[in-house]
Amino acid sequence: MGVGRALMLALAFLAVASLPAALALLFCYDEILDRVVCGWSEWRERSREKRTIARLDRAIEADALTRDIDLSDFDRTDRRPLDQLAADLRRLGGERLGGTGRSMVWHSALLQAYDDRLRLACRALGLTEHLAELEGVDQEIERVRVEGVLHAAGLTLPAARAGHRQRHR
Repeated sequence: MGVGRALMLALAFLAVASLPAALALLFCYDEILDRVVCGWSEWRERSREKRTIARLDRAIEADALTRDIDLSDFDRTDRRPLDQLAADLRRLGGERLGGTGRSMVWHSALLQAYDDRLRLACRALGLTEHLAELEGVDQEIERVRVEGVLHAAGLTLPAARAGHRQRHR
């Protein structure tokens, strides 16, 4: 009978020790249940999104579209970020349009810098341009074309005339 009493005493101590946890579980069961249900629904939503993305990838053959793209070009240290190029183009374009009364040397250096930034922006976006190959009026026409292509790609530049918004389509 001594073993039965020892076992009964151990169970009584265990019941008294777990009483606070049982009371906390009783009073907080709705919070615990809510956390479990929310966690389960978030897991279900994540898996549904993963399945949808996988289906879309298969539908448009995303691997075939991106197979030939070399992503190492984007990691080069000499490559300027596109937002810096856009800021340079806006600044140089504004000076180009409002730079009356300056010398011809200053104006030609400004145009050269503007054309360099246009070429870098086209290279960053994968667009074709022929600014370096042309001269005179042909180069001006190409500059307007490149500005239009960059605008169509989402890069807003100053208008050809001061005070007007760019309207390329």
